[in-house]
Amino acid sequence: MTLAGALISLTGVQAAGTASDPPSIASCMTCHDDPKFVHKLGDGKKISLFIDQHAFAHSVHGGKLVCTDCHTDMVESPHDTKHFPNRLAMRLAYYEMCKRCHFPEYSRLLDGVHYAKLAKGDQNAPTCVDCHGSHAMTRPARPRALISRTCAQCHTAIAAAYVRSVHGKALLEEDNHDVPVCTDCHHPHDNSNPRAASWHLAIPQLCARCHTNKQMMAKYRISTDVLTTYLADFHGVTASIERSEKADPRAFTATCTDCHGIHDIARVNDRSSPVIKANLLATCRRCHRAAGPNFPSAWIGHYEPSLRHAPLVYAVSVFYMIFIPFVIGGLVLQILLHLWRVVVNR
Repeated sequence: MTLAGALISLTGVQAAGTASDPPSIASCMTCHDDPKFVHKLGDGKKISLFIDQHAFAHSVHGGKLVCTDCHTDMVESPHDTKHFPNRLAMRLAYYEMCKRCHFPEYSRLLDGVHYAKLAKGDQNAPTCVDCHGSHAMTRPARPRALISRTCAQCHTAIAAAYVRSVHGKALLEEDNHDVPVCTDCHHPHDNSNPRAASWHLAIPQLCARCHTNKQMMAKYRISTDVLTTYLADFHGVTASIERSEKADPRAFTATCTDCHGIHDIARVNDRSSPVIKANLLATCRRCHRAAGPNFPSAWIGHYEPSLRHAPLVYAVSVFYMIFIPFVIGGLVLQILLHLWRVVVNR
């Protein structure tokens, strides 16, 4: 049996016999099985119309859909030739076909930055098929590293930085699925503008999704106190204050990425890490330009004070934990004794 015949058997669709019957995969392949089959666009560029039957048969849609389930305007065989002025027009003519089955994902897409660029006529803005493919679609995140490689098609420089980061190395070299990929931080469909003030202020909660997971962080001996200690210090307090979208959050507060980096995050003990002791002063001076050599010493890191970490700070905190209740308790006792004296002597 030929591959085309196998595809017919998979889909259960018979070859088009009458004009009213939709064409089968096999009938479509009489033209689209030719690797040299191209279509000339209005701007003079050519686009391939070749379809790999084997790839489609083993895709997520293989055995479930036939060509006309998506190409609903081509139910007759042979069909009229479509004319498009450019590649963008062709993509726009077909990408909305996906919403017939994937409407929840399509709805979220409308809130994303990609759709906003697409609506403005940006020909480089991706549509569904640019990320998922058109005929050889695989299940999302299989393999997981495919997500970052997909985003790298447009975000080349960012992808290169990610590959060198602690997250990228763990994913690509160790196949570690604990580390985040692009869509874990940016979302796959409703990805928001990372330059917005609201995005910058939400970064601590974003990083905390993994870094407050005790079971996950125990594998790597990383403290899970990062969020609570951040929110307790000056930077965290200012980040918690509601600010206007018109204000640049970098002007008044620092979040995780301002110190650790964004896509090029390194291990905290790596020589290139901006938070290693040798580089910490330079990192602080990005905002505190007049910071002296001892300025970083005022920060105890993402640790709760203890006898092991910042013992002096811990001793002072213990002292005040005892001293303050003692003073307030003594004051309350004095007031009560005074009231008792007044009542007795009345």
